[in-house]
Amino acid sequence: MSDIGSGDEGINSQKYHGQGMDAGGNNFDSGQQPQEQELATKMLQIQSKRFYLDVKQNRRGRFIKVAEIGADGRRSQIFLAMSTAAEFRDHLSSFSDFYSSLGPPNPDNVPDDGKLKSEMMLKDNRRYYLDLKENSRGRFLRVSQTITRGGPRSQIALPAQGMIEFRDALTDLLDDFGTDDGGFKGELPEGRHLRVDNKNFYFDIGQNNRGIYMKVSEVKSNFRTAITVPEKCWTRFRDILADYCDKMCRAHQQNAENHQSGPIPGGSGVRGGPSQPAPSSSDIDTFSCNVPNRI
Repeated sequence: MSDIGSGDEGINSQKYHGQGMDAGGNNFDSGQQPQEQELATKMLQIQSKRFYLDVKQNRRGRFIKVAEIGADGRRSQIFLAMSTAAEFRDHLSSFSDFYSSLGPPNPDNVPDDGKLKSEMMLKDNRRYYLDLKENSRGRFLRVSQTITRGGPRSQIALPAQGMIEFRDALTDLLDDFGTDDGGFKGELPEGRHLRVDNKNFYFDIGQNNRGIYMKVSEVKSNFRTAITVPEKCWTRFRDILADYCDKMCRAHQQNAENHQSGPIPGGSGVRGGPSQPAPSSSDIDTFSCNVPNRI
């Protein structure tokens, strides 16, 4: 399971109403999810900001939505898989220890980019950048979430003084609901390779927030393309491919028979010799189109 999907998520909970939150946002799944459940929520007031930590569950598993609401009512939010939330919790401890070791802010000793400490988390196709920063308003932890395939960046800013309180609230939720993201936990099949003429085909099995998939890559010297086939349609994909193989095998077979029994050039008859019976479907290797030799 990944930390966030594409699309928009409706904000249905009453706790957000009247606090400047619009009706859109990032969605853990594409489209509205009436089957999505909110399992627990915590609210933290840190300086002038409110933070909501919501444990949610949909068909892909459990995750935590973190929403930040500023004093002006504007909101920001990020999504964390349960395992990512546990990793984030651990980083909060190290960031807090580092923050405690710092002396009073010194305007003459601030890095050009304002960063005092940085870490990065990776989950499926999501990257999370954790930056402890300092500016004229004080020190804060900025958490940015990006999507590797492109798309908008979402981020929250947590006042440094509130990192311990935030960590403790996150720990309580993880203690209650665990760090299991859901999804397949077994070992996936190894990749396969097929070479045809000057082309190479690679079959790789992977897993992301949408489940298990097969990536089929076609590679030539100066060309590469790929398709992704979700596991839920592998059987149908196989059946369609087998049907095409069967039809083309029969077409090649019919073409060969027509060639053998066709008119002899310059004559009116057909080629001599007894005609060979068509092989039955059980005699045909559907995928390789091999027909047994007949005597």
